[in-house]
Amino acid sequence: MRVLAIESSCDESAVAVLDGESRCFTHEFISSQAAVHRQFGGVVPDLAGKEHRRALPELIGRWQCSDSFAVPDMIAVTHGPGLACALGAGLDVARELATFYQCPLLGINHLQGHALSPFIPLWQRNQPWSDLFPHLGLLVSGGNTLLFTIDENFNKQVLAETVDDAAGEALDKGARMLGLPYPGGPPMEELAREGNPKAYNFPRAFTPAVMKFSFSGLKTALLYQLRKMQADEIAQYKADLCSSYLQAICDALVRKVDHVAKELEPRSIGFSGGVSQNCVLRGEMEAVCSRRNVPLLLTPRPYCGDNASMIAFAAMVDGCHGEKSPTRFHPKLRL
Repeated sequence: MRVLAIESSCDESAVAVLDGESRCFTHEFISSQAAVHRQFGGVVPDLAGKEHRRALPELIGRWQCSDSFAVPDMIAVTHGPGLACALGAGLDVARELATFYQCPLLGINHLQGHALSPFIPLWQRNQPWSDLFPHLGLLVSGGNTLLFTIDENFNKQVLAETVDDAAGEALDKGARMLGLPYPGGPPMEELAREGNPKAYNFPRAFTPAVMKFSFSGLKTALLYQLRKMQADEIAQYKADLCSSYLQAICDALVRKVDHVAKELEPRSIGFSGGVSQNCVLRGEMEAVCSRRNVPLLLTPRPYCGDNASMIAFAAMVDGCHGEKSPTRFHPKLRL
């Protein structure tokens, strides 16, 4: 099975081809819109849709003109969740290609792609994974924060999700208040390395036992803290502010993972999504897994952000849960 996948849920236009026989990605193309949206401090939906319609044909053309081009057996496309205009752009391209190549079209849940992405290295090495279930997964991205389980039949159950802002969104908005460029996660992490994580006592919304995440209160607490400070004082203590803010997000996420791991005793823990690249968070997750004596499955960094490779992988491994010949997109589709 050769799968051509298209991802366009937010501000990354991506195309990938997965060869099931060799268990490798023969093509992986991503066109980022970060520079386009940076001047606005965040993603502008209509502009994102326009950029996808420009970039996707170019990426498809690079694949079609490559020396290793081969007609796909299946086309997989992200059909939700995401921005409506962005999802529509990807689905339009996928429909056209499915018609042209006369092959099945499969709609894949974007969150499903992230949830399964920690298993990519195991699959590529043809390594057995039956002893890794039940699996506990933490997905942290700009638009989603989910804690979930996966059983041996790849059935998924959401245990906790955010009631307001996602963790990645809180990072971006916090960074913007501190005058850092978009996307805010990387520059905040860089500054946080120089700061004191205990300098400011920012709130953690829920106790570990409460199966909810919330980050809007944390964002508001940062805003009120900055209002009490002069500009030169903010500049002087910006590293401490970043470190304390990031630590509050880490605590809210990791303490809940630790609590659930103690209760459910999973046989593996996965960490995925764009924010999973954060070194502080990765270190905290490694500590939890070490304490619980459970293997940590980290999504490889190239597949942490929005990418088509994880969509191709989900179609290859768990395609039975996709939607054949999707006729519509689902902006608010759940895992």
